[in-house]
Amino acid sequence: MSRAGEVLLVLGAGWVLLAAVGVLRFDDVYARMHAATKATTLGLLLVLGGAATQLAGEDAAKLALVGVLVFLTTPVGAHLVGRAVHRAPGDVRIRIDTVDELRDAETIES
Repeated sequence: MSRAGEVLLVLGAGWVLLAAVGVLRFDDVYARMHAATKATTLGLLLVLGGAATQLAGEDAAKLALVGVLVFLTTPVGAHLVGRAVHRAPGDVRIRIDTVDELRDAETIES
């Protein structure tokens, strides 16, 4: 096992652990969503990179494909969750947004 692969695996696992702590500690939906998507994506890419250094050829290419797919689909999923939360009826705690540009754009379209 190469030293670089070991370092990437440990860094990726630590990064995902920090993301989990962020999801538990942050106050509102958007901050939790940020921790759940950005940090876990980076952590997973580090883990995949570490695993790819241990593999050769076709297996490493499969890991690269997994990384590309995660990198493409995670932001889309986060956007859909954020939009659903924004449009949800009821009181959703949104402390970090001071200006609601989406609401203003929707009233103009109507």
